[in-house]
Amino acid sequence: MTDATAPVRILLVEDQDLNRALVHAIVRRTSQPVIRAAAVTDAADLREARAALAAADFDLILLDVQLPDGSGLSVLEDLAARPERPRPAVIALTGGALPEQHAAAMRAGCDAILDKPFMADDLVSIALRYLQAAPT
Repeated sequence: MTDATAPVRILLVEDQDLNRALVHAIVRRTSQPVIRAAAVTDAADLREARAALAAADFDLILLDVQLPDGSGLSVLEDLAARPERPRPAVIALTGGALPEQHAAAMRAGCDAILDKPFMADDLVSIALRYLQAAPT
């Protein structure tokens, strides 16, 4: 986070409406003020994610790995191509719990992986871990 007074900015890249609604509900209802006050921007596919990243900086990206227009992991390449901008923490959200899928996400540059379906407390705790580690 670059400004301690500004709310955390989260980019939620998820193609399923229900999953996006679930993340928004978790953010609104958590007892953790940093997360509850977060500004969440939705992207339903890679095109929208890339547009959001071009328009703003984010502190955290919640990234669905399988999107209708390609692999969500390609967002990591986009982040690497812009070294002059702050790199957000990236948490992969995946329904693929196979070890090779996890390994591919970590090789691509994800900071963490959260398997779907996930518990609200798991999402909040992992998000807090990476948000608190972000330079101020």
